[in-house]
Amino acid sequence: MRKLSLLVVFMMAFFMLVGCGSGGDEPAADEAAEETYETLVVGYAQIGAESEWRTANTASIKETAEQLGVELKFSDAQQKQENQIAAIRSYIAEGVDVIGFSPVVETGWETVLQEAKDAGIPVIMVDRRADVPRELYATYLGSDFVEEGRKAGNEMNTLLPEGGKIVELVGTVGSAPANDRYDGFRETLADNIEIIDSQSGDFTRAQGKEVMEAFLKNYGDEIVGLYAHNDDMAIGAIQAIEEFGLKPGVDIKIVSVDAVRGAFEAMIAGKLNVTVECNPLLGPQFYELALRAVNGEELPEWVPSEESVYYPENAAELLPERKY
Repeated sequence: MRKLSLLVVFMMAFFMLVGCGSGGDEPAADEAAEETYETLVVGYAQIGAESEWRTANTASIKETAEQLGVELKFSDAQQKQENQIAAIRSYIAEGVDVIGFSPVVETGWETVLQEAKDAGIPVIMVDRRADVPRELYATYLGSDFVEEGRKAGNEMNTLLPEGGKIVELVGTVGSAPANDRYDGFRETLADNIEIIDSQSGDFTRAQGKEVMEAFLKNYGDEIVGLYAHNDDMAIGAIQAIEEFGLKPGVDIKIVSVDAVRGAFEAMIAGKLNVTVECNPLLGPQFYELALRAVNGEELPEWVPSEESVYYPENAAELLPERKY
């Protein structure tokens, strides 16, 4: 009996030790399950390289990944939705932890984003929104494009207090920034300012120049103002205005969006009147959100970026500080 009692005591002590050991290992197991930047694999489907803004945005995504030790799988869709969808499907097949993308247009994403959701891969939209149900994406990181349009409208009112006829260079047809900057501008534009023509320049400098040439051919000296949905189109338009024999920024007041270095240079030269900022340096915020998403944290529907409005008066002073 004494031997049996000792055996029972020994076995009880053994199981207590095993139990304590298991409890002590649990926090370590939890830590192992927690993803870090060094273990993060991200697939990013970029639109393309249509502007200075997009080039800076891509650089921010790539450079931040390298700094943090994130494994980045990057694709350039060359402004084609089918290329972005193919890239997202390839990331799903590879089993990445998070997918980031800037949708080239707003519609046509539900099927592929449902595939990502079914695979358990969180999706973060960056810079542009897609028109999809909330449950298909983790969060949207980017600007308030409608507010940018409103700011641009207010600036045009200030530049043209007596009103007049203006033209508009729209971004890529169907894209969120083009749609929202179009709407926001009209919300605040004064009644005595008339938009006599509005055409897409596809966010590119070459198209901006081409469309502005057509505007000048059709309307000539009637045009007193230009609203461009991005700086690259505005810079292309400035070339067209000069070749037509008018002074950009003087004969035709110009308001654009992005605040890239080229816009600051144009303001210093007196050829651009206002640029409304749209911040492209979203890499640090994107990877922070990606890590939070993959670790199961619930994210807000929208994480906005802070932005300003810039004028020729302080362009020379601020230009050296611009990172894009």
